[in-house]
Amino acid sequence: MDTSATQPSAVPGSQMVQQALGKSPSELRFLHEGPELVLAFLVGRAARHLDDVHRQFTDAAQQAATTLTRAVAGTTSINSLGVLQHSATQIDILAARRADAVDRLREAINAYRQVTADKPNTTPRPRATPAPSTAARRTRR
Repeated sequence: MDTSATQPSAVPGSQMVQQALGKSPSELRFLHEGPELVLAFLVGRAARHLDDVHRQFTDAAQQAATTLTRAVAGTTSINSLGVLQHSATQIDILAARRADAVDRLREAINAYRQVTADKPNTTPRPRATPAPSTAARRTRR
């Protein structure tokens, strides 16, 4: 059974960049120079931040789900202060941080689009291959 359609992405920031710009965050930095490069870097950084906050949110939610499953099954004692105690607050904070990270990434993508809209992507410069040394040229003759 394919669960990829029902499972959220583990890297939503990278996925947002790929969907919006057609390139991965790491590919963007090889396309530009100057101000465009700075924006490409900021898009990549915002994507990585969202991916990191999402991972933290997912980990906390999975841990809470495990705790609740054990409580329902009766395999763990229930604290009189609550089943999740501080976990619920942590999850709420991480959810808010995740939403903020999504907004920041959208802003970075929009800024990147505005700056690069009228400019064609520059292709990476080919790396110069060193010319053969004079001694190597003499031995070939």
